[in-house]
Amino acid sequence: MTHTNNHIDYVEFVAADLGAVKAFYEKAFGWEFEIWGEEYISFKSAGLEGGFHRAEKPSPAGALIILYADDLEASEKNVVEAGGEITERHEFPGGRRFHFRDPAGNILGVWTITN
Repeated sequence: MTHTNNHIDYVEFVAADLGAVKAFYEKAFGWEFEIWGEEYISFKSAGLEGGFHRAEKPSPAGALIILYADDLEASEKNVVEAGGEITERHEFPGGRRFHFRDPAGNILGVWTITN
């Protein structure tokens, strides 16, 4: 997949039962999944790639929209300078990301690939 700097690149949902949600979207829409352990599954063949992470309750804010950045540190600096608030940072297999709150209170993420 080609990732474009500063574009929406991924969407992330939560689900208490990853097996059930995987079975639903495979059957209903033909999505293809990759299992990343017991806490995360990703999907493709949906028009936009995304994933589900295990959580007991859906987020009251809904899905997490994630942008891609060629330079994660520069993107984080731009977010802060524009008035955003960084809410978390973490690494995962193949990448790193941060979440931020925009001035309207929306939470989004920005990620980059790591080698």
